[in-house]
Amino acid sequence: MPQLTNPTIRHRRLASELERLREAAGFSREEVAERLDWHATKVWRVESARSGISTGDLRDLLDLYEVNGARREALLALARHSRQKGWWTEYRDVLTGSYLDLEAQATTIRNFEPQVIPGLLQTEAYARAVMRTALVMESKEVRRRTEARVARQRLLAEDSDGPTLWVVFDEVAIRRPVGDGNTMREQLQRLIDLSEHPRVTMQVIRTAAGAHPGLSGPFVILDFPTPQFFAPIIYLETAATALYLEETEEVARYTLMFDHLRAIALGPAESVRFIQSVQSGFGSEE
Repeated sequence: MPQLTNPTIRHRRLASELERLREAAGFSREEVAERLDWHATKVWRVESARSGISTGDLRDLLDLYEVNGARREALLALARHSRQKGWWTEYRDVLTGSYLDLEAQATTIRNFEPQVIPGLLQTEAYARAVMRTALVMESKEVRRRTEARVARQRLLAEDSDGPTLWVVFDEVAIRRPVGDGNTMREQLQRLIDLSEHPRVTMQVIRTAAGAHPGLSGPFVILDFPTPQFFAPIIYLETAATALYLEETEEVARYTLMFDHLRAIALGPAESVRFIQSVQSGFGSEE
């Protein structure tokens, strides 16, 4: 099995779970290596996600740790998925895969955005305009990043088994002109159209609602299909870095924040009507 210089999130999760199972079974790494006739450093490399693991080796480990039933099948499935390349590898010149890997695996995405339309809901023209104004980059990079953002939206294909998306954004995100009037009208129409999507819910917080917990910035809550391996994760992004929060208390705090934001926002149907009223204020440009 080749070494993995940039392991996926799934691979890291598998490595972490195997370490936890070894410790629960009461084995040292040296004892596991001796029992399975492995090289002395192999267990360490697998558990640190420095190396991949074949299906046969994984079965041997699970036999040694006496892991059976649904948990065993879930780990074998996780190993299979960890070897798959994500769509974003085509855009590795402008993207890194950590968040996109998580997003592609999520069953539910809850997203609060105070300033702009979230990336999964952006039109190509709006995305391009945001990148041109928010980032200093060459036109080629703008084009590649825009293409990648459009490709990312395959998650919302209605015939896919993609995630459920619940987005709350501030009124300013739909009122702020990004690009020209046509760009905004097209973008707001996309939101209106997506309101009919069976897995998409959108809510708008009116400015009149006043101060609220989301003023500290945007965040994403990601939930996964196998919580025993994939606990919910909070994703925070700034211009300089990205932060992933996994502690139970942190997840609970952001979940409470999102629930509060949902409560003070317009309901989904009322939000669509409000977006339609804002759209009418952006005149078309020939």
